[in-house]
Amino acid sequence: MAVAEQVIYRGLKKPEATLPAHYYFDPDHHRRELDAIWYHGWVYVCPSVSMPDPRCYRVYEIGDQSVLIVRDEDGSLRAFHNTCRHRGSQLCSAGEGRFKFKRIVCPYHNWAYKLDGSLAATTSLATPEGFDPSGLGLFPVHVDTWRGLVFVNLADHSSPLETAMRGDHARFDAWPIEDLVLGHRSVKTLACNWKGFWDNFNECLHCPNVHPGLVKLVPIYGRRISGRSDDPDYASHADEADPKYQGGLRVGAETWSTDGNASPVPIPGLSEEHKGLGQTYVVSWPSMFMVGHADYMRIVRMRPLGPEKTEVTAEWLFPKGAMEHPDFDLENITGFAEQVIAEDGAASELNQRGMHARPFTQGVLMPEETSLRDFRDWVLERLGKT
Repeated sequence: MAVAEQVIYRGLKKPEATLPAHYYFDPDHHRRELDAIWYHGWVYVCPSVSMPDPRCYRVYEIGDQSVLIVRDEDGSLRAFHNTCRHRGSQLCSAGEGRFKFKRIVCPYHNWAYKLDGSLAATTSLATPEGFDPSGLGLFPVHVDTWRGLVFVNLADHSSPLETAMRGDHARFDAWPIEDLVLGHRSVKTLACNWKGFWDNFNECLHCPNVHPGLVKLVPIYGRRISGRSDDPDYASHADEADPKYQGGLRVGAETWSTDGNASPVPIPGLSEEHKGLGQTYVVSWPSMFMVGHADYMRIVRMRPLGPEKTEVTAEWLFPKGAMEHPDFDLENITGFAEQVIAEDGAASELNQRGMHARPFTQGVLMPEETSLRDFRDWVLERLGKT
């Protein structure tokens, strides 16, 4: 079958409305989204390699909820509301660490819990009649891993974690995610709504204006499209090898880096076809997307800090031994994507400020913004608006 027959144009056939503008800044609506989306689905926390040993813990805060994730003595992960059952004190204030003993001890009155969340001891001199420690364990939270990545779910009942991965997540089967090591982390706070950052991610109409370096590396982005299926006239270019029509990196480039050169230690086991893609994405709304390259993987996590404030964390995962190689250049790898994220952040903040105009109640989606339409529908479905 010819390539032209395999590519199906997916552009929108008619203009469609965006989410209402007030969804991006209204405090009451922000609380509705926390309840309907962030407290009722799987959200990404960290790579499991960042909690390698028993008694390691991480604290993940979303909205007014704080979750404590801990690795048990048998190596399994457990998660709890970060709340003591005595009088409600927060158990852990630090974002991450390792417990000295096999106990989670409340800093207020020293109630102690085993790593499985059960109550181990109180500090009262007497035990009141009817006191039942078996019913006073920590409140559990659903926790699971996908390919070595830790997710939590605050809902009473959770769907399988795999269902939170959008699209064909099997495209990452070739990447040994579980065996990679965390090499770098970058955290930024943006003055925009979390959905605004996703909206920006979901289209490339902005790419030539906002990302001069990126469009040189990925030429198809310079045409204001994300891939071949966004091109209504792709059939006329089907036989042209130019990456501005077929996708992938510019000729001679190997990966997303400042100079286009890959790390001296590639991801093991990747085929030439995988490497030739340049970038392979898997998305999990609302909290993360990850990208596979020839020599590393990158995870970007979003976390709403308020109606108009979003934390964006980027993590770079490398093969074991890559960073010890004498020719490894961390800045060459991380600097490029950090620049792209900074450009996306500035664009998202610009868009956020403009949406406050009183006459602007809703925007319009153009043919290349199919992924924005999909994201809009996903948000509305979870808000019960469809």
